[in-house]
Amino acid sequence: NSEDVRCKCICPPYKDHSGHIYNKNVSQKDCDCLHVVEPMPVPGPDVEAYCLRCECKYEERSSVTIKVGTVNMSV
Repeated sequence: NSEDVRCKCICPPYKDHSGHIYNKNVSQKDCDCLHVVEPMPVPGPDVEAYCLRCECKYEERSSVTIKVGTVNMSV
């Protein structure tokens, strides 16, 4: 289920750009700055340096468990 997986990239401030967190539903092999960070906040020559600072992590989670937990908490 594609809603249950995502890639999360945490990018710290770079030059005059503030830090930002990007989330995108992509496959594990595409979990990197170039596939997740859109729009790219820096011009072409700075992309590599910007992406090297970003930490991207592939996450899998069960939305069924999350929904069940939310329902139980509201009872």
